[in-house]
Amino acid sequence: MKVVLFCGGLGTRLKEYSETIPKPMVPLGYRPVIWHVMRYYAHYGHRDFILCLGHRGDTIKEYFLNYNECLSNDFTLSRAGREVELFQRDISDWTISFVDTGQLSNIGQRLQAVRPLLNGEDVFLANYSDGLTDLDLDQQLAHFHQRDAIGSLLLVRPANQSFHFARVGDDDCVSHITPIQETELWINGGFFVLRREIFDYMREGEELVQEPFMRLTDQRRLLGYRHSGFWCCMDTFKDKKLLDDMYNRGERPWEVWRARTRNGD
Repeated sequence: MKVVLFCGGLGTRLKEYSETIPKPMVPLGYRPVIWHVMRYYAHYGHRDFILCLGHRGDTIKEYFLNYNECLSNDFTLSRAGREVELFQRDISDWTISFVDTGQLSNIGQRLQAVRPLLNGEDVFLANYSDGLTDLDLDQQLAHFHQRDAIGSLLLVRPANQSFHFARVGDDDCVSHITPIQETELWINGGFFVLRREIFDYMREGEELVQEPFMRLTDQRRLLGYRHSGFWCCMDTFKDKKLLDDMYNRGERPWEVWRARTRNGD
C-alpha cells in the first residue's frame, strides 16, 4: 500500500529550523522526524512512499540521496574502513518518489498533484510527516475495511498539551473551564487511510480536511479511529523538547519496530 507524505509546508512554528530545513527534516536522535514516520509505516509492510515536496524540498532529496545506513544500524568495520558489514538495514527495500508539489500549496493541492502516482491503488495511506504514535496500524486498517467508508483519520487526545476547554454563555461569561485532557474532545492525529474515490470529493484549491471531508461526513463515509495510546506531533519547540527528552531517556514508544526486542521476545 502506498504512503503519501505531506512534507512541503513552511513549519512556521519551528521557525529557527524552517528557515534552513523543512519541518519533517528536524532531527530526532540520529534521524529526522520524517524518517521515524517512514520507519513506522515500513514496520507494518508499507514501504512505497510518495513525498510531496515544497519548502526546501532539496534538503529532503539530498538526505536520501546521501543516506548513511550506519547512523542507525550496528555494523562491523574492517580493512581500515574499506569494508562495512551492516547487521541490519533501514531502507534497502523502500521505494521513494520525490514530487515537487509547490511552495505554497495546501494539503489538498499536494494530494491532487501526486494523483497519477496512485493509479491502481484502491486504498492508500497519507500522513502529515510530523506526528509519532504507537498506534497499531493494522487495527486501524481492519476497522476501515469493515465499513463502507472512503476515509479514516486517527483521533487522539492531546495529552502533552496544556490547553484548557472553556464553555462561554451568550453574555460572554465563562461557565466552565477544564483541561482538554479531561474533556471528550478528540483531535485529528494526521494518520489517514483513503480510498481512491476521495478524489471524487475534491475540488480545485480545496484543503483536504475541510470541504472534501465535510462532503464525506454528509454521506457518513468518514471514520474516526480513536487511539488512547501515545501520540505526539513535532509542531513547536515545546514538542521538540518533549520528544528529544523522551528519545534521550530511551523512552520511545513510537519505535514499534523495536517493541519485540524491548519486551525480550
